[in-house]
Amino acid sequence: MSIRHATVTAPQISEHIGEITIVAEDDAVVGIYYPGHWTKPDRSAFGPEVSHGSDPAIAAAVEQLHDYLDGGRDTLDFAMRANGSDFEERVWGILRQIPYGETLTYGGIAEQLGDRSLARMVGQAVGHNPLSIAVPCHRVVGADGSLTGYAGGLERKRFLLGLEGAIEEDAPTLF
Repeated sequence: MSIRHATVTAPQISEHIGEITIVAEDDAVVGIYYPGHWTKPDRSAFGPEVSHGSDPAIAAAVEQLHDYLDGGRDTLDFAMRANGSDFEERVWGILRQIPYGETLTYGGIAEQLGDRSLARMVGQAVGHNPLSIAVPCHRVVGADGSLTGYAGGLERKRFLLGLEGAIEEDAPTLF
């Protein structure tokens, strides 16, 4: 198999977060993107469009995302792979460890990496996470707990954190 994608607009997804594009390569999902995603690669890099029901890697992701958005799942464990720099891979590894319903700050991630001054670089790596929701970059908040930039938009971030019970509805936003 090669790289390919599916655009998913099933009710469980579109009602809450809009359509998403799921990109797969070989047997793993390598990208989950929203419309207007800040760091979405050019669509030509996604390969041909396929039906999400006919592609095993994409179908597994869609099924688990539906369950998560319906409140029936708190982890996503379909086959996935993210390719980034060594630093990005380290940041994304920490994102994967943030428990459902909890948040961590950019500075907290930088501290885990051994240098609090890396917080801005952490923010850039978080913003370039290609596996939205699955690698839970929405669980990263500002130092004061405010909702800060999210490549998929703050309303989606607010929804995802609210779904998980990690924030109250009136949580402040920075951007």
